[in-house]
Amino acid sequence: MAVPVANATQSFWRSDPQPLDNHRTTEQLPAKADIVIIGAGYAGASITHHLLEKSKALGRSVSIVILEAREACSGATGRNGGHLKPDPYNRAAGALKTHGKEAAEEVASFEARQVKEVQKLVERENIECDFVVTRATDVCMYEGARKDLKQGLDALTEANVSTASEVHYSDTRTAQGVSGVKGAQGCFTYTAAHVWPYKLVLSLLNKAVKHGVNLQTHTPVTSVQPALEPHTWAVETSRGSIAAEKVIYASNAYTSSLLPEYKTKIIGVRGICSRIVTTKPNAPFLSNSYILRLAPNEYDYLIPRSDGSIIVGGGRRDYFHQLETWYENYDDSSLITSAQRYFDGYMQRHFRGWEDSGAYTDAVWTGIMGYSADGFPHVGAVPGKAGQFICAGFSGHGMPQIFLSAKALAEMALEGKEVEEVDLPKLYRASQARLDSKMNVALEGWDGTHAK
Repeated sequence: MAVPVANATQSFWRSDPQPLDNHRTTEQLPAKADIVIIGAGYAGASITHHLLEKSKALGRSVSIVILEAREACSGATGRNGGHLKPDPYNRAAGALKTHGKEAAEEVASFEARQVKEVQKLVERENIECDFVVTRATDVCMYEGARKDLKQGLDALTEANVSTASEVHYSDTRTAQGVSGVKGAQGCFTYTAAHVWPYKLVLSLLNKAVKHGVNLQTHTPVTSVQPALEPHTWAVETSRGSIAAEKVIYASNAYTSSLLPEYKTKIIGVRGICSRIVTTKPNAPFLSNSYILRLAPNEYDYLIPRSDGSIIVGGGRRDYFHQLETWYENYDDSSLITSAQRYFDGYMQRHFRGWEDSGAYTDAVWTGIMGYSADGFPHVGAVPGKAGQFICAGFSGHGMPQIFLSAKALAEMALEGKEVEEVDLPKLYRASQARLDSKMNVALEGWDGTHAK
């Protein structure tokens, strides 16, 4: 069932919980609120931030309650790889092929703008979250990936999609030298960032609570039903009910437990991540973040940290063939057994100069991502349910999509704007047509008849 489980594995990001981790602003739930937000991760915190900013600009007072089933930022955001990495060419090339130039430009430029927007947020609010602007290095370890990605980049360039010019390509002759990765067949570099996601989210939540937002952790929502009062929803929880004019689902993988129409549209996908540390003070230092494309449907991602450690996620090689270990799997209280040793010796295997680094796996954890069946997040009004909104289904790629999606959603929820009036890619718009679609890209590349 698509609900958070107890006793989740310990992620590095959550190794030093902040005071708001188990916070309840009031002992009892308020009887009513203007807006109830379900989920206290990056989406929920960002939506709250923009609602407060918008209400201040409009001179309006709005009561907001955030309900979180477990601890604050204990879901996907608190368990990810730390990337804030827009995709200026791969997803855009797919969108160009299936939806045309305008759609490709929208999704690519929307992601690219998030780096600067989050940087401005961090600097303006003095948020201590280890935010670093860097270069992402997308390394192809087999010829098929290099060829396909280069063809996609060329198509974007020919179509004059703006983000294509930001991508630097290195061919087989120079890829190893540019990337430092053994056996690299090609690589693509572009601007990205990385961050301590838990600290970013908790900072936003802390500001929200100081401005009157009611945060209630350990308060799972069990249902949302029409209330007796017109144009109001009864948000039922394990601790009582709240009457709300607006309900916003920032619940990602767990959305279908409350909105069953999304059961096959936002699917829980379990992933695994790790922290690698070195025993020697003179170990090589990585300045870029990385994706290593190892084989079809097998890729790893990593960021270097200022303390010399490396956060590495992926490991599909050792579990992707076992569908039940990851697809519709909501158990982040246990590791993926077949992949828990995958990260041992990782840096020595793949990176030049790391052979004698003494690098070893310090921690491994799992997390549940919300994969969208058509590959794009669902943002906007929930079809057929006036006053309900959704911001979910980020397919493990939410960090460069959420902040501006949250801004668009805040404008819809607070100002009554239509989805066509806000800054949001058309492919992100929540709609009945998307609910009716039979597409499921989450299973692309998996073939049970060829399972190992």
